[in-house]
Amino acid sequence: MGPTRKPNVCHRLSRRALGSFSRDAGVVQRTNLGILRALVCQESTKFKNVWTTHSKSPIAYERGRIYFDNYRCCISSVASEPRKLYEMPKCSKSEKIEDALLWECPVGEVLPNQSDYKSSLIALTAHNWLLCISATTGKVLEKIYLASYCKFSTPLMVISIQQPVLLYLAVFRVLPFSLVGILEINKKIFGNVTDATLSHGILIVMYSSGLVKLYSFQTITEQFMQQKLDLGCACRWGGTTGTVGEAPFGIPCNIKITGLPAYFLGRYNATPNRDQDLVVFIAKNGIQEMECCSLESDWIYFHPDASGRIIHVGPNQVKVLKLTETENNSSQYQISEDFVILANRENKNENLFTVTASGRVVKKSFHLLDDDPEQETFKIVDYEDELDLLSVVAVTQIDAEGKAHLDFHCNEYGTLLKSIPLVESWDVTYSHEVYFDRDLVLHIEQKPNRVFSCYVYQMVCDTGEEEETINRSY
Repeated sequence: MGPTRKPNVCHRLSRRALGSFSRDAGVVQRTNLGILRALVCQESTKFKNVWTTHSKSPIAYERGRIYFDNYRCCISSVASEPRKLYEMPKCSKSEKIEDALLWECPVGEVLPNQSDYKSSLIALTAHNWLLCISATTGKVLEKIYLASYCKFSTPLMVISIQQPVLLYLAVFRVLPFSLVGILEINKKIFGNVTDATLSHGILIVMYSSGLVKLYSFQTITEQFMQQKLDLGCACRWGGTTGTVGEAPFGIPCNIKITGLPAYFLGRYNATPNRDQDLVVFIAKNGIQEMECCSLESDWIYFHPDASGRIIHVGPNQVKVLKLTETENNSSQYQISEDFVILANRENKNENLFTVTASGRVVKKSFHLLDDDPEQETFKIVDYEDELDLLSVVAVTQIDAEGKAHLDFHCNEYGTLLKSIPLVESWDVTYSHEVYFDRDLVLHIEQKPNRVFSCYVYQMVCDTGEEEETINRSY
């Protein structure tokens, strides 16, 4: 069944003004976002590069805020020109923020403190402090010293240099913020493990052979937690007494697995030597291969819209797959295509002619790689959850420079709804990030010699007037 025709923007605005919708806030919000989606996708709407900025330090983006100088400076991306929200005091190299994630309250939950409803940044400094920072003012709300026995590399994760320990995972509960503990991943217990992570209460352990093992983290804590720890409370550990979360005591490693725990889901084999985040098991057509010949590998992951679908991305196609029950066996599942997005390409595979020493003309078949830079190639696929749109970045090398465009596709059927050209050139050898957030498109590019550029596009009505783009440096 194809897409049905939906009311236009004027009709929706008229119905809203007449009070035709429920008074429920969620219904009003969904209606407003439906109106915004229609405006974003209509033909006359353009996305204009309203300002560009450059920096010698990494640039990060989170929910309408652009962060510079290791998250010390925060700029609003909502305004038509850059507006500084806050700037934290300068600090030493060891106190600089290395990574951060945005902490927002879940919708529909009653929280113990009013401050819990406000957005915060959970930031990790170079000297192992975990900071809770107000996302609106930059004020440090809480400081926790993690540990001195290892170096944390990203929030809630470390890379250890102490063999046979592969890494440590620092685990916290949020809203209200509390400590669970620090978990040790030891090769003596897990074998030749290469990586591990926590997600939705599951400890995921990965091996170089492609083997993936899943364990219940709750079972691990119940079985192997040596001592319950509380932030800010006195603790005696290994003959030393200190306050949990304060320097120099920090947080002891209180979850040490001494024997293999029972599997939570089992063990599965992922495709070896492939950069994949997904293991599909007990399913008909469960092994998915992207039929392509390219230098870069394809990637596959669960769709962020919580539909249970799967996104499989290759250089010239994006497959959206669905997992359904088989017709005659409800306990058996199968993988099938929901829709496919294809790159806009010309068939450039040519027959070349060569002349042998005897004078014979021989036809030689010549095939291009699927990620050939002169062909349109998919580089980034993302999902805008509020507008229910898939965003796809496609790049084509034209002469000496690459040109990119951002396409919006219907998340339900894959139909192309809008295409936005990016005015700046795209060098495929650089690192790129592209964000689509409501009426905003943001492109962050890392150039050689640690030069970072940020290009901000905003939705505008096509008036036919050319305005000067603002250029700033931070």
